Amino acid sequence: MSTINRRQLLAGMGLGMLGLAAPLSSVWAADAAWPQRAVNFVVTFPAGGPVDTAARFVTKPLAEKWGKPAIVDNKAGAGGIVGARTALKEKPDGYSFFFPAIHHSVLPSLRKDLGYDIQADFEPVGSVARFPIILVVHPSLPVKTVKELISYAKENPGKVSFSSSGTGGGTHLAGELFNSMAGVKLQHIPYRGSAPAMQDLVGGQVQVMFADAPSALPFIKSGHIIALGVGNPEPSVLAPGVPTIAEAGVPGYNAYSWTGLMAPKGTPQDIIKKLNHDLVGVLKDPTIGPAMAAAGAEPMPGSPEDFAQFLDAEIKKWAKVIQEADIKIE
Repeated sequence: MSTINRRQLLAGMGLGMLGLAAPLSSVWAADAAWPQRAVNFVVTFPAGGPVDTAARFVTKPLAEKWGKPAIVDNKAGAGGIVGARTALKEKPDGYSFFFPAIHHSVLPSLRKDLGYDIQADFEPVGSVARFPIILVVHPSLPVKTVKELISYAKENPGKVSFSSSGTGGGTHLAGELFNSMAGVKLQHIPYRGSAPAMQDLVGGQVQVMFADAPSALPFIKSGHIIALGVGNPEPSVLAPGVPTIAEAGVPGYNAYSWTGLMAPKGTPQDIIKKLNHDLVGVLKDPTIGPAMAAAGAEPMPGSPEDFAQFLDAEIKKWAKVIQEADIKIE
């Protein structure tokens, strides 16, 4: 082989190797480019609550992975409206995100003055966690199963009441969905939060509650209340041995609280995909599930498309329940 041919061959090989390496180099460059500074996450509920707890479960390992701060910014108020409005004002530059919750799928059917459109003004990043809703009763109620509760409620119309954390919240709508699907009329008694609602259930002032898992589990374990079913589509690790409401007497029943992650409209799609990839990796970490379960939550990883479809289905489901139950917020 001549010197010229050898040089041409080596040059050709070098160009070929550069051509093969280019896509990988661009991928690594894109990965390394974001984030280059702190990322802000608006949490639409107070510190210490379920949504805040779930947010901190994922933002801490994300910050460790990125080597950049992941700041949790609690903007509570008006059932999540304040936080959503705050997130709406942020630049769509990939450094501002927010954690919506079930409330943001309910509010469009309850209020016309939100100041934002949860689907039109934000980009879905991915689902994060769900918080099982457990159907619980006071021991004085002569029922041990979901079917027995339905029969008792039908035989005693207007005499069975259920407490909730407030009108229009997840624990209220879970009860109204049960009323609709089971053909009963449990009387709704709203409270200002889950704690007082649970307190009156334990005290026997009300007979039933569709309670969030963190509120219910301590009293289930102590025997102060009895669990009849969970609202999840499948049994929950948080309530072992407790059937789903769907399999226990109300086929198709599905109600639980949740949180996810969204970005201001216009946020670059490559950043959304990168964040979703990292988020799913965190949620599938084998150490995260047990830790979240201890706090009353279950990881719910999924793609941006999955979360968009889920949010749309939730909005439509709760709109129907709100219309049928004629729920209004004064």
